[in-house]
Amino acid sequence: MRKSHPLRRVVLATAGTVSAVVLLLSLKPSSDPTSASAAGTAPSAAAAGQESPQGGTGAAGATTVTGDATQTQYGVVQVRLTVANGKITQAEAIQAPKGGTSDQKTALSVPQLNKETVAAQSANIDSVSGATYTSTGYKQSLQSALDKMKQAAASSSGSSSSGSSSSGSPSGSSGSSGAAQAKTVTGQVAQTQYGAVQVRITVSGGKITKAEAVQAPKGGLSDQKTALAVPKLNQEAVAAGNANIDSVSGATYTSTGYKQSLQSALDQAGG
Repeated sequence: MRKSHPLRRVVLATAGTVSAVVLLLSLKPSSDPTSASAAGTAPSAAAAGQESPQGGTGAAGATTVTGDATQTQYGVVQVRLTVANGKITQAEAIQAPKGGTSDQKTALSVPQLNKETVAAQSANIDSVSGATYTSTGYKQSLQSALDKMKQAAASSSGSSSSGSSSSGSPSGSSGSSGAAQAKTVTGQVAQTQYGAVQVRITVSGGKITKAEAVQAPKGGLSDQKTALAVPKLNQEAVAAGNANIDSVSGATYTSTGYKQSLQSALDQAGG
Protein backbone atom coordinates (compact mmCIF):
# COMPACT_ATOMS: atom_id res chain seq x y z
CA MET A 1 0.00 0.00 0.00
CA ARG A 2 1.26 3.46 -0.89
CA LYS A 3 1.81 5.85 2.01
CA SER A 4 0.79 9.49 1.82
CA HIS A 5 3.59 11.97 1.75
CA PRO A 6 4.12 13.96 5.02
CA LEU A 7 4.25 17.31 3.17
CA ARG A 8 0.85 16.64 1.67
CA ARG A 9 -0.63 16.08 5.12
CA VAL A 10 0.79 19.40 6.30
CA VAL A 11 -0.74 21.27 3.33
CA LEU A 12 -4.16 19.73 3.94
CA ALA A 13 -4.08 20.55 7.62
CA THR A 14 -3.08 24.14 6.93
CA ALA A 15 -5.88 24.56 4.38
CA GLY A 16 -8.43 23.30 6.88
CA THR A 17 -7.26 25.75 9.51
CA VAL A 18 -7.45 28.71 7.10
CA SER A 19 -11.02 27.74 6.11
CA ALA A 20 -12.11 27.65 9.73
CA VAL A 21 -10.62 31.10 10.40
CA VAL A 22 -12.37 32.57 7.34
CA LEU A 23 -15.72 31.21 8.50
CA LEU A 24 -15.26 32.69 11.98
CA LEU A 25 -14.38 36.12 10.58
CA SER A 26 -17.40 36.13 8.26
CA LEU A 27 -19.79 35.40 11.16
CA LYS A 28 -18.39 38.03 13.57
CA PRO A 29 -19.95 41.29 12.15
CA SER A 30 -23.50 39.99 12.39
CA SER A 31 -23.14 39.57 16.13
CA ASP A 32 -21.37 42.89 16.70
CA PRO A 33 -23.27 44.58 19.58
CA THR A 34 -22.08 48.07 18.53
CA SER A 35 -23.76 47.90 15.11
CA ALA A 36 -26.92 46.45 16.63
CA SER A 37 -27.31 49.27 19.15
CA ALA A 38 -26.69 51.93 16.47
CA ALA A 39 -29.43 50.49 14.30
CA GLY A 40 -31.81 50.51 17.25
CA THR A 41 -31.26 54.13 18.33
CA ALA A 42 -31.93 55.83 14.97
CA PRO A 43 -35.70 55.07 14.77
CA SER A 44 -36.33 56.04 18.39
CA ALA A 45 -34.67 59.42 17.84
CA ALA A 46 -36.85 60.05 14.78
CA ALA A 47 -39.96 59.03 16.69
CA ALA A 48 -39.09 61.42 19.49
CA GLY A 49 -38.78 64.23 16.96
CA GLN A 50 -42.23 63.50 15.51
CA GLU A 51 -43.85 63.75 18.93
CA SER A 52 -42.73 67.34 19.44
CA PRO A 53 -45.05 69.05 21.95
CA GLN A 54 -44.60 72.31 20.09
CA GLY A 55 -46.27 70.92 16.98
CA GLY A 56 -49.20 69.59 19.00
CA THR A 57 -49.84 72.95 20.61
CA GLY A 58 -50.00 74.73 17.24
CA ALA A 59 -52.49 72.26 15.81
CA ALA A 60 -54.69 72.48 18.90
CA GLY A 61 -54.73 76.30 18.87
CA ALA A 62 -56.08 76.66 15.33
CA THR A 63 -59.83 76.67 14.63
CA THR A 64 -61.80 76.50 11.39
CA VAL A 65 -64.84 78.64 10.56
CA THR A 66 -67.02 78.10 7.47
CA GLY A 67 -69.06 80.94 6.05
CA ASP A 68 -72.58 80.63 4.67
CA ALA A 69 -72.98 79.41 1.09
CA THR A 70 -73.62 82.34 -1.25
CA GLN A 71 -75.62 81.82 -4.44
CA THR A 72 -74.32 83.73 -7.46
CA GLN A 73 -75.50 83.85 -11.05
CA TYR A 74 -72.93 81.21 -12.00
CA GLY A 75 -72.95 78.99 -8.93
CA VAL A 76 -72.40 78.75 -5.18
CA VAL A 77 -69.42 80.27 -3.37
CA GLN A 78 -68.49 79.28 0.18
CA VAL A 79 -65.41 80.29 2.16
CA ARG A 80 -63.63 78.52 5.01
CA LEU A 81 -61.15 80.29 7.31
CA THR A 82 -58.45 78.89 9.55
CA VAL A 83 -57.91 81.10 12.58
CA ALA A 84 -55.11 81.05 15.15
CA ASN A 85 -54.65 83.55 17.99
CA GLY A 86 -57.45 85.72 16.59
CA LYS A 87 -55.87 86.04 13.13
CA ILE A 88 -56.74 84.49 9.77
CA THR A 89 -53.90 82.18 8.79
CA GLN A 90 -55.58 80.56 5.79
CA ALA A 91 -58.57 81.21 3.54
CA GLU A 92 -60.02 78.83 0.98
CA ALA A 93 -63.11 78.50 -1.19
CA ILE A 94 -64.64 75.10 -0.54
CA GLN A 95 -67.30 75.88 -3.15
CA ALA A 96 -66.92 77.98 -6.30
CA PRO A 97 -68.57 78.20 -9.75
CA LYS A 98 -67.41 75.51 -12.16
CA GLY A 99 -68.05 74.29 -15.66
CA GLY A 100 -67.26 76.03 -18.94
CA THR A 101 -65.65 79.45 -18.59
CA SER A 102 -66.39 79.39 -14.85
CA ASP A 103 -63.46 77.00 -14.37
CA GLN A 104 -61.04 79.59 -15.75
CA LYS A 105 -62.54 82.46 -13.76
CA THR A 106 -62.50 80.45 -10.55
CA ALA A 107 -58.88 79.40 -11.11
CA LEU A 108 -57.99 83.05 -11.75
CA SER A 109 -59.90 84.71 -8.92
CA VAL A 110 -60.00 82.37 -5.92
CA PRO A 111 -56.23 82.21 -5.22
CA GLN A 112 -56.04 86.01 -5.35
CA LEU A 113 -59.06 86.39 -3.06
CA ASN A 114 -57.55 83.91 -0.60
CA LYS A 115 -54.29 85.86 -0.44
CA GLU A 116 -56.06 89.21 -0.06
CA THR A 117 -58.18 87.85 2.80
CA VAL A 118 -55.15 86.74 4.80
CA ALA A 119 -53.42 90.07 4.10
CA ALA A 120 -56.45 92.27 4.90
CA GLN A 121 -57.78 90.19 7.83
CA SER A 122 -61.27 91.35 6.79
CA ALA A 123 -63.81 91.18 3.96
CA ASN A 124 -62.67 94.59 2.70
CA ILE A 125 -60.86 93.15 -0.32
CA ASP A 126 -60.86 94.04 -3.99
CA SER A 127 -62.91 92.12 -6.54
CA VAL A 128 -60.94 90.32 -9.23
CA SER A 129 -61.44 91.81 -12.68
CA GLY A 130 -63.37 89.46 -14.94
CA ALA A 131 -64.80 87.49 -12.01
CA THR A 132 -67.19 89.99 -10.43
CA TYR A 133 -69.90 87.52 -9.43
CA THR A 134 -67.44 85.07 -7.89
CA SER A 135 -65.67 87.89 -6.05
CA THR A 136 -68.95 89.27 -4.68
CA GLY A 137 -70.11 85.84 -3.52
CA TYR A 138 -66.70 85.19 -1.98
CA LYS A 139 -66.79 88.41 0.03
CA GLN A 140 -70.32 87.74 1.27
CA SER A 141 -69.46 84.24 2.46
CA LEU A 142 -66.22 85.58 3.94
CA GLN A 143 -68.14 88.22 5.88
CA SER A 144 -70.47 85.60 7.34
CA ALA A 145 -67.43 83.55 8.44
CA LEU A 146 -65.95 86.65 10.07
CA ASP A 147 -69.27 87.30 11.84
CA LYS A 148 -69.19 83.77 13.23
CA MET A 149 -65.62 84.35 14.42
CA LYS A 150 -66.66 87.52 16.26
CA GLN A 151 -69.71 85.82 17.72
CA ALA A 152 -67.59 82.95 19.06
CA ALA A 153 -65.00 85.36 20.47
CA ALA A 154 -67.66 87.50 22.15
CA SER A 155 -69.34 84.42 23.54
CA SER A 156 -66.13 83.05 25.06
CA SER A 157 -65.04 86.42 26.46
CA GLY A 158 -68.55 87.03 27.82
CA SER A 159 -68.62 83.72 29.65
CA SER A 160 -65.14 84.27 31.08
CA SER A 161 -66.13 87.80 32.18
CA SER A 162 -69.27 86.59 33.91
CA GLY A 163 -67.25 83.88 35.64
CA SER A 164 -64.59 86.30 36.90
CA SER A 165 -67.14 88.93 38.02
CA SER A 166 -69.59 86.55 39.67
CA SER A 167 -68.68 87.97 43.07
CA GLY A 168 -69.05 91.57 41.85
CA SER A 169 -72.03 93.91 41.91
CA PRO A 170 -75.35 92.73 40.40
CA SER A 171 -75.47 95.65 37.97
CA GLY A 172 -72.05 94.72 36.53
CA SER A 173 -73.09 91.11 36.07
CA SER A 174 -76.25 91.97 34.17
CA GLY A 175 -74.30 94.34 31.92
CA SER A 176 -71.80 91.64 30.87
CA SER A 177 -74.53 89.07 30.32
CA GLY A 178 -76.40 91.54 28.09
CA ALA A 179 -73.29 91.97 25.93
CA ALA A 180 -72.90 88.21 25.69
CA GLN A 181 -76.47 87.84 24.40
CA ALA A 182 -75.90 90.09 21.36
CA LYS A 183 -75.18 88.06 18.26
CA THR A 184 -75.33 88.28 14.48
CA VAL A 185 -77.02 85.54 12.46
CA THR A 186 -77.15 85.16 8.68
CA GLY A 187 -80.15 83.40 7.17
CA GLN A 188 -80.01 80.90 4.36
CA VAL A 189 -80.01 82.07 0.76
CA ALA A 190 -83.53 82.28 -0.70
CA GLN A 191 -83.50 81.91 -4.47
CA THR A 192 -86.16 83.98 -6.29
CA GLN A 193 -87.09 84.37 -9.93
CA TYR A 194 -84.94 87.51 -10.16
CA GLY A 195 -82.01 86.55 -7.96
CA ALA A 196 -80.88 85.47 -4.52
CA VAL A 197 -81.98 87.13 -1.29
CA GLN A 198 -80.16 86.67 2.01
CA VAL A 199 -80.83 88.43 5.30
CA ARG A 200 -78.52 89.07 8.25
CA ILE A 201 -79.92 90.10 11.64
CA THR A 202 -78.40 91.27 14.90
CA VAL A 203 -80.21 89.96 17.97
CA SER A 204 -79.84 91.26 21.52
CA GLY A 205 -81.95 90.34 24.49
CA GLY A 206 -84.14 88.17 22.29
CA LYS A 207 -85.04 91.09 19.99
CA ILE A 208 -83.95 92.05 16.49
CA THR A 209 -81.91 95.23 16.75
CA LYS A 210 -80.77 95.35 13.14
CA ALA A 211 -81.74 93.71 9.84
CA GLU A 212 -80.01 93.95 6.47
CA ALA A 213 -80.05 92.19 3.12
CA VAL A 214 -76.55 90.96 2.31
CA GLN A 215 -77.90 89.69 -1.02
CA ALA A 216 -80.73 91.02 -3.17
CA PRO A 217 -81.71 90.94 -6.87
CA LYS A 218 -79.80 93.41 -9.01
CA GLY A 219 -79.48 94.51 -12.61
CA GLY A 220 -82.04 96.36 -14.71
CA LEU A 221 -85.38 96.93 -12.97
CA SER A 222 -84.25 94.77 -10.06
CA ASP A 223 -81.98 97.59 -8.86
CA GLN A 224 -84.95 99.92 -8.47
CA LYS A 225 -87.13 97.32 -6.80
CA THR A 226 -84.38 96.32 -4.40
CA ALA A 227 -83.69 99.96 -3.50
CA LEU A 228 -87.41 100.42 -2.88
CA ALA A 229 -88.14 97.23 -0.99
CA VAL A 230 -85.13 96.32 1.13
CA PRO A 231 -85.01 99.39 3.42
CA LYS A 232 -88.73 98.97 4.20
CA LEU A 233 -88.35 95.26 4.85
CA ASN A 234 -85.39 95.94 7.16
CA GLN A 235 -87.44 98.42 9.19
CA GLU A 236 -90.44 96.10 9.38
CA ALA A 237 -88.27 93.19 10.54
CA VAL A 238 -86.89 95.25 13.44
CA ALA A 239 -90.33 96.62 14.33
CA ALA A 240 -92.11 93.26 14.19
CA GLY A 241 -89.33 91.19 15.73
CA ASN A 242 -90.32 88.28 13.48
CA ALA A 243 -90.81 87.30 9.85
CA ASN A 244 -94.53 88.13 9.84
CA ILE A 245 -94.09 91.33 7.85
CA ASP A 246 -95.91 92.79 4.86
CA SER A 247 -94.60 92.41 1.34
CA VAL A 248 -93.63 95.61 -0.46
CA SER A 249 -95.94 96.40 -3.37
CA GLY A 250 -94.19 95.97 -6.72
CA ALA A 251 -91.43 93.79 -5.21
CA THR A 252 -93.31 90.61 -4.38
CA TYR A 253 -90.52 88.16 -5.26
CA THR A 254 -87.90 90.10 -3.32
CA SER A 255 -90.24 90.42 -0.34
CA THR A 256 -91.00 86.70 -0.33
CA GLY A 257 -87.34 85.77 -0.53
CA TYR A 258 -86.51 88.26 2.21
CA LYS A 259 -89.07 86.78 4.59
CA GLN A 260 -87.87 83.24 3.91
CA SER A 261 -84.24 84.11 4.64
CA LEU A 262 -85.31 86.18 7.66
CA GLN A 263 -87.22 83.22 9.08
CA SER A 264 -84.20 80.93 8.69
CA ALA A 265 -82.06 83.51 10.53
CA LEU A 266 -84.62 83.66 13.35
CA ASP A 267 -84.66 79.86 13.53
CA GLN A 268 -80.87 79.85 13.95
CA ALA A 269 -81.09 82.57 16.58
CA GLY A 270 -83.74 80.64 18.43
CA GLY A 271 -86.41 83.26 17.86
